Amino acid sequence: MNSRPLSHNSRVFVAGHRGLAGSAIVNSLRQRGISNLLLRNRQELDLRRADDVDAFFRKEKPEYVFLAAAKVGGIVANDTHPAEFITENLQIQTAVIEAAYKHGVERLLFLGSSCIYPRDCPQPIQESSFLSGPLELTNRAYAVAKIAGIEMCWAFNRQYGTNYLAALPTNLYGPGDTYHPNNSHVLPALIKKAHECKVSGEDRMTVWGTGNPLREFLYSTDMADACVMLLELPEAKFSKLIESQSKPPIINVGTGSELTIRELAQLVLRVIGAKAEILFDPRKPDGTPRKVLDVSRIRALGWQPTVSLEQGIALAYQDFLKSANPVMQATR
Repeated sequence: MNSRPLSHNSRVFVAGHRGLAGSAIVNSLRQRGISNLLLRNRQELDLRRADDVDAFFRKEKPEYVFLAAAKVGGIVANDTHPAEFITENLQIQTAVIEAAYKHGVERLLFLGSSCIYPRDCPQPIQESSFLSGPLELTNRAYAVAKIAGIEMCWAFNRQYGTNYLAALPTNLYGPGDTYHPNNSHVLPALIKKAHECKVSGEDRMTVWGTGNPLREFLYSTDMADACVMLLELPEAKFSKLIESQSKPPIINVGTGSELTIRELAQLVLRVIGAKAEILFDPRKPDGTPRKVLDVSRIRALGWQPTVSLEQGIALAYQDFLKSANPVMQATR
């Protein structure tokens, strides 16, 4: 089970390098001087096709893998297309993890999600809450797929002595986020709504749910730095994260801070400079009542986030303006 830490000369495959998480990981690697990156878009390599993934690993021989590729979306997307969410994510994970084992990958980091934890588990959520209760129904299919990925990492570690670790980030946002009205997560959705209020002069902004759920948010660059740091850990520290026969190889990645959706909406309006009354629509789902991670384990390894939520929203808004349509850019 011994493994070498990620280094400057390592051959690194970032699966899902164009997504919110994957692109941030690529940037973090490059900033550290790790440039021998193996990157393929979906047209070049469909990660759902196991034979193609196996052929890629056989040819390119990656030594380290960041498995950030996934089908993701907000409450509506998860609730409307559960079959696609569970099927595609299972296909991607199975193909990449099996190929990593078959072709001798040194270390693999599987990017999970805090939604794998039970809906009503004790807060802040410790890693020991894994599989301790029922899941949130609105994203159950996605969560089950991610749980399966964690179980695969654990099973391969136990049976084959591999070095696979699952990082469980809280709600992510940042450059490259999705701002689709039905498929985005709460923070990018609020950024888009607040911007539309700003440019149109609309004095009311409707927000889904009651505004009462508590949430935690992590800027994507902070998440990426945490993930890269984990694969850079010296053997003695890394092995402690994955060697247990009775505990899954998981670690929380978050800020440990939370706020209500109401407070979040108010902060977004203030940062963007929009003046609008917030109206809540309780007919829409709230999702999990509270979800904040216990991040004591990763902080003990020397990592902590550097971007505050207010700073992150401002940065994300600038990215939104760059990616928005010409009309939106003209009216800022």
